[in-house]
Formats: sequence, structure tokens, C-alpha cells
Amino acid sequence: MDNQRHIVVAINPNASFGKGRDVGPRAVDRFRAAGFRVTPLVERNFEKLRAAALREIEGADALIVIGGDGMVNFGVNLTVNTQIPLGIIPSGTGNDMARGLGIPFDDTDTAVDIAIAALDRPMRRIDAGRVRHGKGDASFTTWFGCLLSAGFDALCNERANQMRWPKGPSRYTLALLIELLRLRPFDYHLVLDGKPHDERGVLLAVANNVSLGGGMLIAPDALVDDGQLDVVFVRPLGRYRFLRIYPEVFSGNHLRHTEVVWTKRVSSIRIEEPRVVAYADGERVGSLPIDIDVVPGALPILAPETLPPRPVQRADPKRVTA
Repeated sequence: MDNQRHIVVAINPNASFGKGRDVGPRAVDRFRAAGFRVTPLVERNFEKLRAAALREIEGADALIVIGGDGMVNFGVNLTVNTQIPLGIIPSGTGNDMARGLGIPFDDTDTAVDIAIAALDRPMRRIDAGRVRHGKGDASFTTWFGCLLSAGFDALCNERANQMRWPKGPSRYTLALLIELLRLRPFDYHLVLDGKPHDERGVLLAVANNVSLGGGMLIAPDALVDDGQLDVVFVRPLGRYRFLRIYPEVFSGNHLRHTEVVWTKRVSSIRIEEPRVVAYADGERVGSLPIDIDVVPGALPILAPETLPPRPVQRADPKRVTA
């Protein structure tokens, strides 16, 4: 009888080139050397990869994804509300979910060691964001682990995902600068924990984790296991003002500016603005309106037992009051 623990390793279909092309094979070899029975999945596209993963993970001890936040989102939507933990071996562009959990994004061996160590501990579960969108027969539920964007930040995602150059986090930065030339406010109707709130602004992020775009600390105090979501909202501002505030997002100090409104500990939010397309973990969700709520402990995860250190708490963050 085979007593080996079985893990399924799903490798990003786009990871056959660039500096991350060796991460998948190296991780598979490391897991096998540690005594696991490994089923690697390498498919030509995400549709085939999803079908293969659905077949293979039944009864598996873990699903390991090799890639960036898009692959994490792929794994989240397969393992949420199951007993199959999700492991992350980063090899992508932003790697924001890995950053927030304390999984190194530039050290494959250590990332594998973290997953193996977590498999030997009681299962850890973190929160997941649930997004309901569409209508009638075309209604869908999508899950995210890191962050949902529905404003300027989503426009930057849309732009970055259409670009082939440059590679790495600088692609998001270039997309941001391009979209900045077209900066315009949106008219949002929000419902925060059942209370309506109308607001005009340029950026809206709903965060379960701390960062987006490869380390921009948009919600630096967000916690993946507090049963709540952090909402970051930026009111209308000019391009030059935006450029002055923007560098501070890498330290989390953007929250001190008067244009930035920060709401912590929101369990649900409805977002309406027909001109906006939402992105979750860098993946396109669809047009607004959408309804989001947090499901505490919904996602089993292979990660360090404790979160990495957060930036020093800033004094008196602004709060949205609906």
C-alpha cells in the first residue's frame, strides 16, 4: 500500500520562459527528494490546467502552485472551503500573496521547505474574499486571497496585463504612468456592512492582504486571518499630487494624506460604478456592480506560522463612516 503523501504541483502555463522557467522542475525534484509522491501538471493553457487539477486534487494532501498571484488565485478558487491546503512557490511578477505570508519570492528551496514544514503541522486556515458578480444565468462567484481592485488600480492591472514589456514589477509601474495621463474620478455607490455611502474617487482597493503590484503596501495593516477586509479609497486628486503621494505606497505612509480614506474591519462591501472593471489578485473579474464579503478561515494554506513584520502603525488613520 502506498503510504506516501501525495501533492499536486500546478505550474503556470506561461512559465516555460524567463528566469522562472526552472522553478517548477526544481520544486518538483525537492518535494520528491523529501519523500512525497508528486503529480506535476503542465498544460498549454489555464483551462486545461484547471481541468487537470480538479481531477488530480481529489484525495491529495496538498495543491502546490508555481507562479505569481494569478496562479495563487487559480489555487485559491480550487482549494477554498476544502481540506486541501494550498502551497505557494513564487515565480511570478508581483508575488504579493507570498510577500504578505512571509514566503520568499526569490528562494525556491526555502519556499519548498516552508510548505513541507507546514504539512507537518496542524492545518492553518486564513480568510478569503468572496465576490459575487453578474446577473441571472450569468452570475458567478469568484474568490480571492490577496486583494481586489476597482478603480485606478484596476485600470493599471488591465493595462499591465496587456503589455509584453517590460517584465517584472516595472511593468506595473509603467502601466501606472500611462494610466495617470488619463486620470479621472469615478462616482461610486458603496454599501459598507449594510450602510450606503456615495463617494467620488479615483482608487478603491479591498484587501485581505497588504500589497499589490509587487510590493506596494496599499493596505499595510491588513491581516489575512482577522475575519475582516481593509478598504483603501482615494478621493479625486491631480496628476502631480498623485505622483507626490505614490512613492509612499511602498512604505505604507500614503495613508497619512488627506485624499486617502482608510476603512479597516469591513466584513462586506457592495461596489457600484458601471465604468469600472474589477480585478482580484491581478485577475480580471468583470464589470461592476459586485458584492464582496469575507469568509473567515475559508482557505487552508501552507505558510509560516506567523506573518512577517508589518510597518510601524501610523497615527490616527482616517476612517470611512457610512
